[in-house]
Amino acid sequence: MPDTRDQLVTTPPTPPPPAPEPPPRRLPQTVGGTVFVVIVGIVLVGLALVVWGAWRTGLVWMGVAMLVGALTRAVLSERAAGMLRVRRRWSDVVLLTVSGLGLITLAVIVPSQPL
Repeated sequence: MPDTRDQLVTTPPTPPPPAPEPPPRRLPQTVGGTVFVVIVGIVLVGLALVVWGAWRTGLVWMGVAMLVGALTRAVLSERAAGMLRVRRRWSDVVLLTVSGLGLITLAVIVPSQPL
C-alpha cells in the first residue's frame, strides 16, 4: 500500500480578483443631455442678467434657451433626447415653446417705467 504522506496536495490556483469598476461618467451621454446642459448654462446667464438689472435681455436669453430646447426635443429621437425627455414628445415641445414665447413676450410687452 502506497504511503499517502508522500503525495503532494495541490490546490487549484485562485482566480485574480475582478477588475474594479470604472467611476461613473459625469458627462451627458446623449445629444439631448448635452443640449440640456447648454440650455441650463444659457438660463443661468439670463438669470445673472436679470439680477444685474438688464431684465429684458435676461428674459430674452431664457426664452431663446427654452425655444432651442423645444426645437431640439422635436427633432431628436426618444433615445437621443436624453435629459430633455420628461414627458411625451408633443407635451415637452408645447410646454417649452409656450414657456419660451411667454418669456420673450413678457420682455417685449411690459412697458418701461421710470425709476
